[in-house]
Amino acid sequence: MTTFLDGAVADPERFSAVFDAHYEEIRSYIGRRLDLDVAEDLAAETFLIAFRQRDGFDAAKGGIRPWLYGVATKLIGRHRRAELRRYRALARSGPPADEDSHDQRVVDRVAARVTVRQLSAALAGLSRGERDVVLLVAYGELTYDEVAAALGIAYGTVASRLSRARTKLRDALGVEV
Repeated sequence: MTTFLDGAVADPERFSAVFDAHYEEIRSYIGRRLDLDVAEDLAAETFLIAFRQRDGFDAAKGGIRPWLYGVATKLIGRHRRAELRRYRALARSGPPADEDSHDQRVVDRVAARVTVRQLSAALAGLSRGERDVVLLVAYGELTYDEVAAALGIAYGTVASRLSRARTKLRDALGVEV
């Protein structure tokens, strides 16, 4: 399915519409995977790379959204050591303090620390490919087809990586995922 924005990818004058439509979503995805401090820079780099590679965009392979997630995920891959360090640190210490917290949220934050530690440790235990698939589905809310397009892998590979990752996460967390 092609959209109005598919045509904007190839047109340098209209590419800003692609940026406007998807920047916040991509920045948020990167921020969840790495750190908010680098999310802004990597999101901007994602769109710079996409702009430079716009001639290679093929709407028949999955559309703009998975294409941008694929570019972002490749950039994240370059920073995967930082991502693993972040998950390991969160597993040890829990999430960073919430600057906007209120007294009534203290109990929720304590419970969240335990959950974030466990989840971070479990995510750090996944392979890069498994982690990419899980986080594209969870954070990006991409379909299996979109994940396949974003990562340039087969639909079956997405399904098998997600299945393996779910088993590992279920074992690590002791819950159904």
